Amino acid sequence: MTPRPSLGLRARLLSAFALLSVVTAAAVAGAIYVAARNDILQRAQDAAVRATKSQLEGLFPLRSAEPCPDELRGIANKMTEENVRAMAIYRGAYSTGDPAPADPPSGSPGLRRQGGNTPVVDPEMLPLSLRREVAGGNVAWQRVVVWQGAPYLLIGAPLLIAEPDGTARMSGIEVYVLHSLQPEQHSIDGLATSAWLTGGAGLAFAVVLALLATRGVLRPVRELGRAARLLGEGELRTRIAVTGSDELADVAHTFNNTAAELERHVEQLRQMEADARRFVADVSHELRTPLAALAAVADVLDEEAAHLPEPAGRAARLVSQETLSLTGLVNDLIEISRFDSGVAALALNEVDVAELVRATLRSRGWSESVETELPAGVPARLDPRRVDVILANLVGNALRHGEPPVSVRLAADPYWVTLEVRDNGPGLDEAVLPRVFDRFYKASAARARSEGSGLGLAIALENARLHRGDLTVSNVPDGGARFTLRLPRDLDGGPE
Repeated sequence: MTPRPSLGLRARLLSAFALLSVVTAAAVAGAIYVAARNDILQRAQDAAVRATKSQLEGLFPLRSAEPCPDELRGIANKMTEENVRAMAIYRGAYSTGDPAPADPPSGSPGLRRQGGNTPVVDPEMLPLSLRREVAGGNVAWQRVVVWQGAPYLLIGAPLLIAEPDGTARMSGIEVYVLHSLQPEQHSIDGLATSAWLTGGAGLAFAVVLALLATRGVLRPVRELGRAARLLGEGELRTRIAVTGSDELADVAHTFNNTAAELERHVEQLRQMEADARRFVADVSHELRTPLAALAAVADVLDEEAAHLPEPAGRAARLVSQETLSLTGLVNDLIEISRFDSGVAALALNEVDVAELVRATLRSRGWSESVETELPAGVPARLDPRRVDVILANLVGNALRHGEPPVSVRLAADPYWVTLEVRDNGPGLDEAVLPRVFDRFYKASAARARSEGSGLGLAIALENARLHRGDLTVSNVPDGGARFTLRLPRDLDGGPE
């Protein structure tokens, strides 16, 4: 499953700043809004209750303990003013303040309009709890929504009547006053709008701050990423300019110190590697002259070995064999040193690849031991000597370590030549395959004293790369190892 691409650091920082701004603005604005709303409504409520009590005190003395409908209407009219509607109730009879009420709106029982869109109180709209409080002789109030979702404050109070002795008693008259809270609601709505606008402005400001902050943070991070990429590509002199003294500056200091240490260690390793290669090359060249003399002596000993008594004859043959092996090892080391020093070069010639393969097999006496599939007419510009070295190593390994039959197959297209060398042995262990072309690597410790130097396949790979080609190895499903050599047919005009 393909992993989902994650958000970049800039996007995450912007999101975090925006989320923090929204949460903070919402919390602060919400708290201010709730506090201001409660304060506004409480002030309006307290003012309305005080005004109602003051108006009720102005109704003393009542002319009759049992008011008639006209007297109830007069009480309601005295309590009615702009944005305030009143109703007086006595023993089931009630009267509202002038002007006379109109029919209630459709779908709103217990509610009537007065003076256009101003609602008036009606006994059906009075909450039961409020009526109980008023009947018990208390002044009570309650916020209600009675018409078109508008808020109102409903205040109820009992009227008292004065006794001759100066005391007051319940008259049985209840007065209910409906105060409009629409002006306060408009103030609260304006406060909410201001809170939203302030939150939006805060969010925009937070985004601007986030952009500035991310720019300051991401610039050194990008510089660090660029420097790490260059360092990974081998630019060991890469350093970061250090500015400031914050955590990012500490990271830059650490990177520069690490890069300096890495450069120093790599230079030491390169120097050690160069010294080792030079030592191998020098020793190989120095051994070449005495080995040439030893080879001549070995030839003489090999010819005379049959006439010498044992064990002198066996010793002579052993000296001859080991001299030839040492000569081959020195020649391989000299060849490897040429590749390492970069002085190896190609001597290109137009050759028939099939004929080149036959010549390699014929010169080593392998023509009868190797099956071939070599189509005619496959010319290519190659270095015949180096291709011969590659084939000799591949076929020689297949004959020594594989099982017959060993085969060589040639295939070609307009740009590439492919040579496949295969045996029918058990194949190579999977752990061995990645290391087959390593220098001095032998798949079996038991072959440590075999006739091979462990450099043949490494030299074959270097020769293939010198041709801008490739050499690979794999196991065949039905048994055996397969080496595949791909070379361009024309280094001057073929594809890279």
